[in-house]
Amino acid sequence: MNDILSPALSESDLAFESALRPTTLADFVGQDNVSKQLGLLLKAASLQNRAPDHILLAGPPGLGKTTLAMIVASEIGSGLRITSGPTIQHAGDLAAILSSLSAGEVLFIDEIHRMARPAEELLYLAMEDFRVDVMVGKGVGASSISLDLEPFTLVGATTRSGMLPNPLRDRFGYTANLEFYGHEDLATVLVRAAKQLALAAETPAIELIASRSRGTPRVANRLLRRVRDFALVDGAGVITAEVAKKALELYEVDSLGLDRLDKQILEALIVKFQGKPVGLSTLAVAIGEEPDTIESVVEPYLLREGLIQRTSKGRQATSLAYRHLGASESS
Repeated sequence: MNDILSPALSESDLAFESALRPTTLADFVGQDNVSKQLGLLLKAASLQNRAPDHILLAGPPGLGKTTLAMIVASEIGSGLRITSGPTIQHAGDLAAILSSLSAGEVLFIDEIHRMARPAEELLYLAMEDFRVDVMVGKGVGASSISLDLEPFTLVGATTRSGMLPNPLRDRFGYTANLEFYGHEDLATVLVRAAKQLALAAETPAIELIASRSRGTPRVANRLLRRVRDFALVDGAGVITAEVAKKALELYEVDSLGLDRLDKQILEALIVKFQGKPVGLSTLAVAIGEEPDTIESVVEPYLLREGLIQRTSKGRQATSLAYRHLGASESS
């Protein structure tokens, strides 16, 4: 996938987003219901002088899950420990992290659905009773030691909530399902970013970038940077709609925010498979891409825009996809 439209976080994004991240729920743009619900949960915990319930943040990449975890820690005035599911491959890895947490600290586990099963099972007891049972030694001489933990709040983030086992999902006191952003919210994100970066950008340019940002703030900020670079090289002092349009055309971002990989998928469904339903693995082989990339990165946006549909027999292009690519449905 074109890196500019990928919702995955790169190293350059990390530094850029760190400078732009809101630090309070009041400053967090979009996801209004989630913000209100989180605010209520945190305020109730504060009034009762206890750690907030464990929180699960679910949704496609780039919608603000990491930012919300940081805001949770900031709002309750607590420390934040950050790790990710793929790095926790053994129960001992998780036990070491949990036993080092201070009272009230927030533990953020990104991609929690990719955590190893033994670590998941250890987490059940830790979330419920704030203790872990650790096996010491091997063979017949092995024994179990129970370690008490300080009360903490776990914030888990996942792009594949369906992959979480029910016992783990049930232990979260609150689950937030993050949705793609509307154009108005994305425009607000871009105006805020442009202001912090001291960029002169006209409103039509902001609206154009927002309309092609795939409903994702991370993509919006990345497109703003590329348009800024184009304007800088082009000698334009102000980012106008014309400058933004030329920059986005250069990076092959079309009017719906589709890039080359999106179009490859749609063309494969329409031309190669003649509009018939196609299985995920077959589609992945046809375009030379990983099935997981298609399912978790590309497909959510195409489904949301009504360009493809899932059937019991596989993926299928919709009438809107045919019209967007200028193809005839009889082909």
